[in-house]
Amino acid sequence: MPEERHHKVIILGSGPAGYTAAIYTARASLKPVVIQGMQPGGQLTITTEVDNFPGFEEGVDGPGLMEKLKAQAERFGTEILFDSVLSTDLSQRPFKLTCDSGDVYSCDTLVICTGASARWLGLPSEKELQGFGVSACATCDGFFFRDQEIAVVGGGDAAVEEAIFLTNFASKVYLIHRRDALRAEKIMQDRMAANEKIEPVWDSVVEEILGDPQKGGVNGVRLKNVKSNEVSDLAVTGVFVAIGHTPNTEIFGDALDKDDAGYLITKPDSTATNIEGVFAAGDVQDKIYRQAVTAAGSGCMAALEAERFLQATEGEATRI
Repeated sequence: MPEERHHKVIILGSGPAGYTAAIYTARASLKPVVIQGMQPGGQLTITTEVDNFPGFEEGVDGPGLMEKLKAQAERFGTEILFDSVLSTDLSQRPFKLTCDSGDVYSCDTLVICTGASARWLGLPSEKELQGFGVSACATCDGFFFRDQEIAVVGGGDAAVEEAIFLTNFASKVYLIHRRDALRAEKIMQDRMAANEKIEPVWDSVVEEILGDPQKGGVNGVRLKNVKSNEVSDLAVTGVFVAIGHTPNTEIFGDALDKDDAGYLITKPDSTATNIEGVFAAGDVQDKIYRQAVTAAGSGCMAALEAERFLQATEGEATRI
């Protein structure tokens, strides 16, 4: 039969923000529960090499880093559940969560670390080569493509910004866009036009990413011109997909304040949402930085705020 259980703190999501929140709340003897979600470990589990997380002078692979964070959280008594939340009731405390397993959980404080999912092209070859030359984060992975020719797919501000950033490492950056004009702001377009390393590839879509994970990863992209239907191959060693991110906030409905893109809105200098006792950390409320270390930092903030909230409201059950 489905279980119904109550906890002081439940953390949704098991990326850097979620596990850091777990470490801090567990050390505060709050016995947190982490519900891992559909992608245990978050987006870092599809990153083969993480070179910019403090404390790893030789770098660390993404899944390995998440296993370390998980083990650290468990060492202090965090309970980790492999389940996904289907719906939430945040109308009163304790908050209620209904999971895919059928189990129902309630909690006095909720820390939301559900992240944001990169939008992908949906190609089988793209999925096969993720972490082997295919990335959705230039800041995370650009360093590995020093003096190489690479491609960025997209036409908005994010794509142009990533293309410009990648010129710090790559010898050439092709910007592949399905139209003959960019959607990016004019100032961004002007900066791109002034950068000799960037070459736009207009009216083109990626039909296939070429390469083999076992043989060096990406070695090219197969393009189709949407006007002429001509198919051609472009030799590159890396492909950065920059067509946006989608915050994982659907399960909260309209209960929590969101911006136009769906990211949770938190109070200034805080992880507090518009509902007392509900906190948000990591990429689910950060569309600017989206780094593992900033997510971990905000997870720490959320944990400290949750602890203070519990101290201030001990014994209360308040209708929102």
